[in-house]
Amino acid sequence: MSREAEKKPTSQSRVRVRYAETDQMGVVYHANYLVWFEIGRVDFIRSLGMDYRTMEQEDGLAIAVVEVSARYKSPARYDDELRIETRLKAARGAVIKFGYQVKREADDILLCEGETVHVVVNREMKSRSLPEKYANRFAQVLHLKD
Repeated sequence: MSREAEKKPTSQSRVRVRYAETDQMGVVYHANYLVWFEIGRVDFIRSLGMDYRTMEQEDGLAIAVVEVSARYKSPARYDDELRIETRLKAARGAVIKFGYQVKREADDILLCEGETVHVVVNREMKSRSLPEKYANRFAQVLHLKD
């Protein structure tokens, strides 16, 4: 991660690994990280004073995932407490990017890092620009430093 990205505001979410999230090898099944990315993203948006429910119900928009990347660094295991650090990487027109780091709380080891790319869509799943009130808030975040 670049020094500039490290300065951008982040939100932190915590989850504890459930037994059902592990595989036969006793480690977290890889797809669970995508669920945790979503938890982080929802919490990040909430930390900005916004929420998905309002976006969907009142503004008639959704933020569709169009691309996901994840790099697995170290395994998480049953009952580990994890910290999901989420930050906004970009927001322009209809495209929004979020970055994630999942760390084990006990030792601060980076377990996984990733990114999701989203396209803002209307109820008919047609691409649309992010409404001004959200675009302005995201722009503020992108220009802030810790």
